[in-house]
Amino acid sequence: MRPDERELDEEIRGHLAINIKERIDRGEDPERARRAALAEFGYVPAVREEMRRVWYSRWYDAAEALLRDVRFAWRTLGRAKTLTATVVVTLALGIGANAAIFGVVQSVLLRPLVNRDADRLIYIRQTAPGIGTDNLTFSIPEIEDLTSRSTTIAAFGDFSTVDFRLIGFGRTEPRIVKAGVVNGSFFDVMGLRPVLGRLLNEKDDGPSAAPVVVLTHRFWRDVLQSDPTVVGQTVRLGPGQATVVGVLEPSVPYPEETQLIANVVTSPHHLDATMNTDRTHRMTELFGRLAPGVTLDEARAELTGVYASIVQQHPEAYASRADVHLQVRTLRDQLASPAQTILLLLLAAAAVVFVIACANVANLILARSVRREPELAIRAALGAGGGALRRTLLAESLLLCAAGAALGLLLAEPLVGVAGRYAARFSVRALDATVNGTVLWLGAGLAVFAAVLLAYVPRLPSTGRSGGLGAVAGSGRATPGTNRRLRIFATIQIACSFVLLAGAGMLIAALATLQTANTGYDMQQVLAIDIPPSATGAGNAARGDFVREATRRIQELPGVESAAASMVVPWRDEGEFKFQVVSEGRGRTAPEDAVIAWFRPVSPRFFDTLGVPIVAGRDFNDNDRGDTEQVAIISQSLARRLFPNGDALNRHMSWRVGPWTPWRVVGIVADVDDQHVVQEPAMTVYRPMRQMGLASRLFVRAAGDPYTLVPSVTKTIRKLAADQAIERPNTLEDIRAEVLSPRRLNAFVFSAFGGIALLIAVVGVAGVLAFSVSARTREFGVRLAIGSTPGDLRRGVLADGVRIATLGIVAGAAGGYAIVRIVETTVGRIPLPGVLPLSAAAIVLFSAAVAASLLPAARASRVDVIQALRSE
Repeated sequence: MRPDERELDEEIRGHLAINIKERIDRGEDPERARRAALAEFGYVPAVREEMRRVWYSRWYDAAEALLRDVRFAWRTLGRAKTLTATVVVTLALGIGANAAIFGVVQSVLLRPLVNRDADRLIYIRQTAPGIGTDNLTFSIPEIEDLTSRSTTIAAFGDFSTVDFRLIGFGRTEPRIVKAGVVNGSFFDVMGLRPVLGRLLNEKDDGPSAAPVVVLTHRFWRDVLQSDPTVVGQTVRLGPGQATVVGVLEPSVPYPEETQLIANVVTSPHHLDATMNTDRTHRMTELFGRLAPGVTLDEARAELTGVYASIVQQHPEAYASRADVHLQVRTLRDQLASPAQTILLLLLAAAAVVFVIACANVANLILARSVRREPELAIRAALGAGGGALRRTLLAESLLLCAAGAALGLLLAEPLVGVAGRYAARFSVRALDATVNGTVLWLGAGLAVFAAVLLAYVPRLPSTGRSGGLGAVAGSGRATPGTNRRLRIFATIQIACSFVLLAGAGMLIAALATLQTANTGYDMQQVLAIDIPPSATGAGNAARGDFVREATRRIQELPGVESAAASMVVPWRDEGEFKFQVVSEGRGRTAPEDAVIAWFRPVSPRFFDTLGVPIVAGRDFNDNDRGDTEQVAIISQSLARRLFPNGDALNRHMSWRVGPWTPWRVVGIVADVDDQHVVQEPAMTVYRPMRQMGLASRLFVRAAGDPYTLVPSVTKTIRKLAADQAIERPNTLEDIRAEVLSPRRLNAFVFSAFGGIALLIAVVGVAGVLAFSVSARTREFGVRLAIGSTPGDLRRGVLADGVRIATLGIVAGAAGGYAIVRIVETTVGRIPLPGVLPLSAAAIVLFSAAVAASLLPAARASRVDVIQALRSE
């Protein structure tokens, strides 16, 4: 039975029941009453046809009435163009912001992955909260232990991120590309397919396999313009050559957004004994596919148990204070987690803007409805019922909200691109966000919600003829209830604005702290340049000679004060070279005696070039070679930790793991934290470049503008190696600015939300007070007539604005605190704004409320007594 027939039958049964009841009430026998009622209704078929006619007639009449109301609303709103434009634009801002943010949320958190059976795909990682490391990655021995002992995982895939020097695809200039180095089962585990050629498989594993690469879809599309002939081309990759065998389908580039993915044989480092035997040489991400019939919880339980036994068997590789443990989650959850908090915060901010917009529009509609009460009262006096009057208001609201939604969705198209680029810092899935059908439905839903809300905000006049002309004459005045609702809506706007402004203030204060922090480096005169390895392909010795000769020649260039080399550019190269060290005399078998320290191979003059003072001892020199005494320079914090008696100079230290190879401490330098812009205690060991390893970062201290040296430095390096890639020449000041750009963008985005909210709130407060002044004209006239001064009236209106702001700020502070505490139960601890951001937000809102009150207050003070007394 169709839904309409089911509804008809229910109505028929209702009429039958009434008929039978009436007959029984008159004393008829129940069975006879039932038969008589059925006979009177002609048994159901004829009745159903009549009821169908009545049913459709009702719907037709209702639709016709609504259409009349819509036409009437169109004419009415056409005569109130300013109000209409204000309401439409305000709603468009609220709906457009929500639609754009929801589009990004849907793309990142809700859209399914293209991977085959994505719900069976898991991500496995080590964490070490004791040393502040969320993702410790894996070493090859650890991966081999896990794969050999697991039965719940059908197959494992591993992924290492490597920077390669690439020459090819019609370009002779070298460029650095970020690549993934994977085993042969990786693509099968990930459930991905090619759009051209083939992907890597197990035949591409092993040191004897041919070097091959697969291009990622974004690189193929954006850089190579979707060239269909790329498969089969040969490119220079690092020290060797590789053949392009395929192009990957569009997919989420995790764990890194790479340009290409290569097999292990393309990376000499992956074939090195250290990579394959050292349990602490961790640089590989691990994925897995659940075996058939195995749940995530079962796999997690097994892998956790296997991992615990590995840690127990190899205690030397896992410091007790590091608190290492295994985490297993679906790939979908892993992809969503970095962006989840920020996206939910954005969505909450957009929702707050929508609430403010609705409250502001409700104020406008409510104020207008008071002025329309004479019209509504006349309609009520002529017999219009409450439903007809409410339908008229609903038609107007639907028109306004539909126009607001249409404009909002037009705004959402560019906004979703901006929001997507912003959120892409947390998840690359955000780049694919679009305004799709779901977003359109969201906009329509918000419009309907707002329309219904606005239709029921105004108070209706008394219906029927009983009100008479008295009702008409008494209408058009603001009642205490109306004024109260106006103030409630204005207070809501202030409260929501306070929450957004306080949050934005917190981000701005944090950004200001970072930007003014003393880093310990010479920020403006030092130029950092990346010169990635594999330029010569002649081994470590030749590479070392190349770096030293390049540094020497750059040192001699005009305008160069000094030059040096290292492996890390402060803040730009994160999380590299962290190991455990112990001092002489400390137990090497006890992990608690070790200190986690950053290792930095540097050349002579490194500290002088970057402006880092040597507190005690000496700098490295050209005599600190591999065949001479092993030496080290350490930071002040590490010296105090390893040698608490203050006698670090000329004492010895070394790795905690492996044979004792002592390094004599020849110098102590001031703490400089190259990982955090705001310094933390720096546990750093500096070793001579010729003793510890190679350098791929050059630092040039300039006498003038450092950027003027880039051409001459490039020319000098290219004379030594014509195919050497030279990347990202920037001053340390600009590098810090680049590192802080995400925080700066956070502050800008949330400040924009706060600014929009503040603007709407100011308009709302001004509107409430202007309406209040208009409604109290006669009262003001009476007060002036009995002795009040214009200044008294002006101060009274200003006090109204301050009261609204005060209530809003208090409500915003209490509501914001309660919401944070509720959210913390789900997403973890959320930082609260400090005194300065809260005070700044309160001052801004107070100032805005006073400014919004000035014009209405001035109007109140200029009331003409005679005109005011005649106004009613």
